[in-house]
Amino acid sequence: VQLQASGGGLVQAGESLRLSCTASGRILGINDMGWYRQAPGKQRELVATITTGGRITYRDSVKGRFTVSRDNAKNTVDLQMNSLKPEDTALYYCKAFMQDGDNRWTNYWGQGTQVTVSS
Repeated sequence: VQLQASGGGLVQAGESLRLSCTASGRILGINDMGWYRQAPGKQRELVATITTGGRITYRDSVKGRFTVSRDNAKNTVDLQMNSLKPEDTALYYCKAFMQDGDNRWTNYWGQGTQVTVSS
């Protein structure tokens, strides 16, 4: 079971990026999915999470600019990031709480994708 993230890049302030993350492997179930980020010298922080039923949580600094969505049939979670700011620069990780083929529930992390916003 693994998560594969993509979609990072270098953009200017005010521009947009879309991150995508796909879960693969022998997956029996997926609960919460979401995105976290970690800037150099800082702790990893929650950006947005979404439950199986669609309940969403955002950190305050991204509300109104970022939109998280998921496709339960495709085991994907996306993050649409608009009006990007230099302070959004970070390594972005997707995370999912998944049940594997051995019936174990575990938090899985993607490999991280870099988002850099220039001023």
